[in-house]
Amino acid sequence: QVQLVDSGGGLVQTGGSLRLSCAASGRTFNIYRVGWFRQAPGKERELVASINWMNVGAASYPDSVKGRFTISRDNTRNTVYLQMNSLKPEDTAVYYCAGRDLGSSDYNFWGQGTQVSVSS
Repeated sequence: QVQLVDSGGGLVQTGGSLRLSCAASGRTFNIYRVGWFRQAPGKERELVASINWMNVGAASYPDSVKGRFTISRDNTRNTVYLQMNSLKPEDTAVYYCAGRDLGSSDYNFWGQGTQVSVSS
């Protein structure tokens, strides 16, 4: 099994930056791809960034965060990061780190979530 622990959320003003971290432990060799999701009250969960865990490959972002968010990984530390710049009030949500193994089409490892609040 894989355990994910995410951290780094907080309160920031519009235009500010935050960096989220996700530490993986356990059977990390099972991880194929990792991503960051967010969910705001009353809204559906949204994938905001994803990247392959080990293999070379481009990261993926939706238009809502492209150019502002950057996902990266440090495999020596088994950690995934989400750098968030130029934050907007609409970025306010609980952010979750997630991973999936090669045999799964859905993300099947989840962090506990970290709150990001952007004030106007």
